[in-house]
Amino acid sequence: MNIAIIGATGKFGRPFTAKLLAKPDYHLTLLSKSAGNSYEDSYRITAKNIDATNMKDLNKVLGDQDVVFCAVSGVDQPIIARNLIELNPKRLIYMTVVGIYNELSEDNGGEYNVENEPEQIPNRNAVALIEGSSLDYTILRCGYLIYGEEDDYVITRKGETPKGYVSTSKSVEKIALDIIENPELYSRESISITRDMS
Repeated sequence: MNIAIIGATGKFGRPFTAKLLAKPDYHLTLLSKSAGNSYEDSYRITAKNIDATNMKDLNKVLGDQDVVFCAVSGVDQPIIARNLIELNPKRLIYMTVVGIYNELSEDNGGEYNVENEPEQIPNRNAVALIEGSSLDYTILRCGYLIYGEEDDYVITRKGETPKGYVSTSKSVEKIALDIIENPELYSRESISITRDMS
């Protein structure tokens, strides 16, 4: 299986790459502005320094991917989302954060809702573009990433109130790997993966 990770050198991308490399049947295309400096190409790894806002760069590397996992942050997310929609990957997993729908309760992380946190606006806008597309996507809404156990999480769907505003990195890795191995899982859904802090 061919899997591309956009944001492969980030806080989540780097350990997730290591987890995927433990699966011998996966060929990874690792992408970020510095991925080519951080990873060496091998029979299982292709690493490229790319700017995901550049459509030509993305088009060169995403054509034969079975799954594209996007773990980026920042103001350019809507541009990247538009590029991904145009490229139409077979399966997209898009990682973002809770609060983009103002779904956090006032007494349990409400300060991170987009209405209170302007930095959430690019997250919200990128997700809105993806949800309005015909892509086979899953939106993974995570809280602040912390160390912890992979089974320390509660999944909620869009329209439900997340149980908290922190997530263990291992739990997000687990759900992402579940989706990669079962592509129909959470297809065209937006789910939150958070620790229960209620």
